[in-house]
Amino acid sequence: MTQDDSSNRPATPVLDRIHVPADMKDLTDRELRQLADELRAETISAVSVTGGHLGAGLGVVELTVALHAVFDTPRDKIIWDVGHQCYPHKILTGRRDRIRTLRMEKGLSGFTKRSESAYDPFGAGHSSTSISAALGFAMARELGGDPGDAIAVIGDGAMSAGMAFEALNNAGHLGKRLFVVLNDNEMSIAPPVGALSSYLTRLYAEGPFQDLKAVAKGAVGFLPSPLQEGARRAKEMLKGMTVGGTLFEELGFSYVGPVDGHDMDQLLPLLRTVKARATGPVLIHAVTKKGKGYAPAERAADKGHATAKFDVMTGSQAKAKSNAPSYTSVFGRMLTDLAARDDKIVAVTAAMPDGTGLNMFAERFPRRCFDVGIAEQHAVTFSAGLAAGGMKPFCALYSTFLQRGYDQVVHDVAIQRLPVRFAIDRAGLVGADGATHAGAYDIAFMANLPGMVVMAAADEAELARMVATAAGHDAGPIAFRYPRGEGTGIEMPERAEPLEIGKGRIIAEGARVAILSFGTRLSEVMRAREALMARGIQPTVADARFAKPLDRDLILKLAATHEALITIEEGSVGGFGSLVAQLLSDEAVFDRSLRFRQMVLPDTFIDHASPDAMYREAGMSAADIEAKVLEVLGVAQIGEKRA
Repeated sequence: MTQDDSSNRPATPVLDRIHVPADMKDLTDRELRQLADELRAETISAVSVTGGHLGAGLGVVELTVALHAVFDTPRDKIIWDVGHQCYPHKILTGRRDRIRTLRMEKGLSGFTKRSESAYDPFGAGHSSTSISAALGFAMARELGGDPGDAIAVIGDGAMSAGMAFEALNNAGHLGKRLFVVLNDNEMSIAPPVGALSSYLTRLYAEGPFQDLKAVAKGAVGFLPSPLQEGARRAKEMLKGMTVGGTLFEELGFSYVGPVDGHDMDQLLPLLRTVKARATGPVLIHAVTKKGKGYAPAERAADKGHATAKFDVMTGSQAKAKSNAPSYTSVFGRMLTDLAARDDKIVAVTAAMPDGTGLNMFAERFPRRCFDVGIAEQHAVTFSAGLAAGGMKPFCALYSTFLQRGYDQVVHDVAIQRLPVRFAIDRAGLVGADGATHAGAYDIAFMANLPGMVVMAAADEAELARMVATAAGHDAGPIAFRYPRGEGTGIEMPERAEPLEIGKGRIIAEGARVAILSFGTRLSEVMRAREALMARGIQPTVADARFAKPLDRDLILKLAATHEALITIEEGSVGGFGSLVAQLLSDEAVFDRSLRFRQMVLPDTFIDHASPDAMYREAGMSAADIEAKVLEVLGVAQIGEKRA
């Protein structure tokens, strides 16, 4: 081959030419299809290095390319619901060089984030917010604010939440130009549940469309080769002719679909048409496949929803060696064991049966386990109804998701003193998911409710005892919190006995200063104690167990017998430490010159990193606890380097 002969040279990857979406405007449709293939490979490669949410992004590769090719971002705003599906979007919007820092300390967020890029017009970490936000952008445009179109991309699982329908209803009423892309992959995190999922399935699996597909499938093989391609195209065209958008049309939307969300030959002309002609709200129903194009993800039960680092060739994930069971699995096993002895125990979760450990409960007691979909408000009130009906419901939610059902906790549970048991998973700082998933506020917002019992487990054995405590508590609502990840490796009891409500325990006796721990910081407190003992300081260490009711006798005894008292919790200000401060104030303990300090999460949102790094940033590591003791006793030296 001569130097000028380039006919056989490998084509330059299209992706290498894309630095921002504007670079896509001159690409042909064939090049856009090639770009989608390269983008899928780049996404797989990146997540294999970082871990993260793989399947959702693979399901929207073609959709991502088509949206950026047709619309004019960032002037036009693409709002990705939840953000699990945004990795391909980040690669196309100037962040390819940092994509292998996903979810790492000081790296890219695993979700859309306004401070990260102009192409992320709205941040998200919880589901079902995109249509509301997009409608806000659309109305701002109408009122003279930022120009451009607003496009919400929402999954079928997220569409099951009430907030999505509130937004659809309002958007239909306002009647302004707005685009909603329903990314229907029949797979959220857990298999979707409910009537809406069945309705969407019928749109492209029943009626004349299904009949015509069956006929085509049986007849195409008998046609001459040239006609088989025409038959295939006709069959694909039928997907756009399916009648069934009645639900969305009644809400005021023009319904288009269902369309094959992986077929660029359908997506590009459809998006170009609606962009050119739409005057009011439009819903585009795109049928996709979660994990598309990567066989290990397609085969996985969760379609590769969340993965650790993995080998691209085999899909095998790197698993950290564990010396202890996870807190989540301890909860699941304990609840299942209790349910075997008590047929009144039932379990409720909101689209997270595996994440909350209820999968093992569901396998053994399927009639007593309820996954209500992405609907935390309903989950709480449904649990309240179960309790009022004589059952013993355990409502298992992540702390960050329980926030979405707080009004129901107040009005439907607490005011009525119904014995709903709240199992609050992912308490404290959770690592790579960052601020949107931090369980920082539940101590404060649960403990301020009259009649609510609030516990926090110091280790996995304590968690087992708290599950048993909740099962036997019928006097009103009760909550227990525990973190993500593995436990301490402590020996588990053969049979966990319930705790006495409102009673803590002394872990280690000492003098001068007492450290009162609430939750799993206890292990760091004990590490700090060892370091302090090397300095000749021997703190008393206590495990509060309960933020409400407080162990009044224990706290007042610690205050009376020590110069200083320090509380520590994996929560925000206004929680356990504040309740202790209130007790000490009411009892006039401060008048006796007790030195009292609280260690809580700082008044800021902490970005994603490893949990250990996040707690160091929060000032709650063993070294920080040691420094706090030295400070309160007045023995810390200025400029002294901490251990």
